[in-house]
Amino acid sequence: MKTFQLEVVTPERKVYSGDATMVIVKGIEGELGIMANHLPFVTPLQIAPVRIKTPDQDEHVIAVNGGFIEVHNNKVIILAESAELPEEIDIDRAERARERAEERLRRAKQEKIDYHRAEMALQRAINRLRVAGRGR
Repeated sequence: MKTFQLEVVTPERKVYSGDATMVIVKGIEGELGIMANHLPFVTPLQIAPVRIKTPDQDEHVIAVNGGFIEVHNNKVIILAESAELPEEIDIDRAERARERAEERLRRAKQEKIDYHRAEMALQRAINRLRVAGRGR
């Protein structure tokens, strides 16, 4: 199977770099599957797991919390606001963050709480839990 170079980077570090046969991301218009020799494009990403299929038939999952994907010249770069590998995720911390965000959303109508910010926090927590294998 044909491959392409993939990098997942955040402002702090390079999270992943290697050859891939396919990467599956969730853009603002829906799910995208990118394979070798894909047409060039750039699009924003939603908070969602990124699935990477490698030449040796492995599949890696990374919790990506927004950003952009750029495809050009058989190279894919994901510029993420933040990204974590499954083994880096503190499950207890993510559970607590999910609970806090859900509580903020419940109180949003009675109090002056930034609903959008609470919703984004909830999405990030759920994304981390999914990638860590504990999500719903």
